[in-house]
Amino acid sequence: MAKQVGDRGEILVAQLLKDHGWQILETQWRCRWGELDLIACDRQWLLFVEVKTRSDRNWDADGSLAITPQKRDKIIKSASVFLAKHPPLAHLACRFDVALVRRSISRDESSNLPKSNFYLQAYIEQAFIEE
Repeated sequence: MAKQVGDRGEILVAQLLKDHGWQILETQWRCRWGELDLIACDRQWLLFVEVKTRSDRNWDADGSLAITPQKRDKIIKSASVFLAKHPPLAHLACRFDVALVRRSISRDESSNLPKSNFYLQAYIEQAFIEE
């Protein structure tokens, strides 16, 4: 269930990026260091976007506390592997962004069944910088 919720958050963020002119290159790209949720580009930037999707009652500040120094290191290492495998993209400036997605649950008035709503709570550009 948690993977499906996370996937829905990533789909939402990918669509928002597309709506703002970004080209989505990869979703859930994996290497030995971990997974990159979204990789997007425009003419100038290559984005590595970490997406955290949380419900109303969460324990980690809407996902921001889940971005530990160890998690940042894994993302940076994974981005380095991605760039090594895609040399034509190396001319772009890299940016590491974080998208915090909120999942709220309401009742569908017609069926009285639970209904999930996903929305972007915060988008943090340059959330961390490669050192």
